[in-house]
Order: sequence, then C-alpha cells, then structure tokens
Amino acid sequence: MKPTVMIVEDEASLATMLRYNLEKEGYNVTEAADGEEAVTVADETPPDAVILDWMLPRMSGIEVCRQLRRKNETRGVPIIMLTARSEETDKVRGLNVGADDYMTKPFSMPELVARVRALLRRAKPSQAKGQLVFGDILLDLDAHKVSRGGKYIHLGPTEFRLLQYLMERPGTVFSREELLNGVWGPDIYVEPRTVDVHIRRLRKALNLDNGADVIRTVRAAGYALDNSDEPVA
Repeated sequence: MKPTVMIVEDEASLATMLRYNLEKEGYNVTEAADGEEAVTVADETPPDAVILDWMLPRMSGIEVCRQLRRKNETRGVPIIMLTARSEETDKVRGLNVGADDYMTKPFSMPELVARVRALLRRAKPSQAKGQLVFGDILLDLDAHKVSRGGKYIHLGPTEFRLLQYLMERPGTVFSREELLNGVWGPDIYVEPRTVDVHIRRLRKALNLDNGADVIRTVRAAGYALDNSDEPVA
C-alpha cells in the first residue's frame, strides 16, 4: 500500500508543486489549505507523514502540530514543518511542539522528498522482533511501545528511535553526529541542535513520574544511557 502524505499549505502553487513531486515518487497525497481543514482531513484519512506550513489561515501550523500529537491516530506521524522563519528560536519552537524536521523556505524540492522518504522509512516499526530492557524501562519492538515501571510512556517516532538506539548500546557515549547518523540517517541533514531538543523531550517523557534520569550528558562528548552513580567517562 502506498504511504499517504498530507500537504498543509495555503499557497496554491506550492501545494500543486508538492503534490506533483510526491505523486511522481509514488505517494498518495491529501491536501488542506488551512489549519482547521488539516485537522479534519487528518481525522478522516490519517496520513503516514505530514508536510505542514507554519503560517496558515484559521489555525497556525504550530497549533495543528499540537493537535495532531494529542490524537492517538496521528501522534506518531512524522511531521516536516515548512516556514519562512529562519531564526533558531523558531526552529526550536517547532521541534518542541512535536515536529520531526524543519525546512526553511525557499527549499530544494528533491531534498524535501528525500526527507519525507527518510522519515517514513524510520517511522516504521523496527523489523527486529522482541524487547529491549534497561533497568525499569521496557521497549517493545513488536508493539512499538515503551513502558517504565509497568506504566506506558508516550514517545514520538523520533524519541522512540533515539531511545532504541541508546538502549541497544547502554553505557556507550554517542556524539551528536553519531546520533544524527544512527537515528536520522546519513542521507538527511539535521542540525546538531536538533539532537539536544529530542534528548530533552525523551528525558521529560521518561522522567514524568520522577524516575531516575538514565540519560547522561557528557560534556563536550555527547549522551549515554547509564543508570550508574558514577560519572560517564
């Protein structure tokens, strides 16, 4: 079955160009021209990925992203946010509300299609079967779920992949570049700052009930999954 990509863009010419290029790559495409319509379309036909403009009529892209992340059917759907805003604070804000990637207008269409392809590939549940366990954290690869102390923890697709990558190599310190290559992949460009944003989101989810922080920040080195009392070397 072809993946469905929802385009949320109020500029008709850009929406048409996006549809043409995505359909040429073999994707099904749904469209919405404003924020409220986007939420309705996503409810009627849950997409496999979303290309979401920041500045939209009736409801901003930021609020659309928040609403999609609150719904069971779309909370794990990869979202690429498009915007003319290029300030770092805007990028961080977009990532913090749940976007998985961020592109500034004007952008390269082949690069956007490549990012959609990479996010769709990484959003699929791992083909490896079984479970990963670290302390009281259980990552179920079959069900694509995470629990801690027996309590379900909601993670977005990027945080799930990030936790899986760390749990597969506990105690290993990974630089931001290594995490970018391992989690996002070498064929997609993401700023190193993005790793910090997703680590914060992962920490927040894992520590929701005051659990011990198992993600260690190693100054000038990166991050590691470690539940020891000793500093990570």
